[in-house]
Amino acid sequence: QVQLVESGGGLVQPGGSLRLSCAASGNFFMVSGWGWYRQAPGKERELVASISNSGSTTYADSAKDRFTISRDNTKNTVYVYLQMNSLKIEDTAVYYCNLKMGRARTDFWGQGTQVTVSS
Repeated sequence: QVQLVESGGGLVQPGGSLRLSCAASGNFFMVSGWGWYRQAPGKERELVASISNSGSTTYADSAKDRFTISRDNTKNTVYVYLQMNSLKIEDTAVYYCNLKMGRARTDFWGQGTQVTVSS
């Protein structure tokens, strides 16, 4: 199976930065890509940024020019990062790491990490 563990969330002031990390381990098969999603209270989960298996990236309009997704493959673990700069109050949410894998592009999720932007 696959396990995704997020870390790096916390409380930050507007304009500040955070770096989220996702450590993924297990048996990977036909990986389509990785992503960071977020869910704010009362809202649906939304895609923030994604990186394909070939390394191409996409960003939500709200994340462009502020967030950067990256990936680092080691022998047994894949690390997916989300560097978040110029954070805004509206970036407050639980952030989830996502993996799409297999012929059906099955979603695998981490437990989430809370990001709170507040003065």
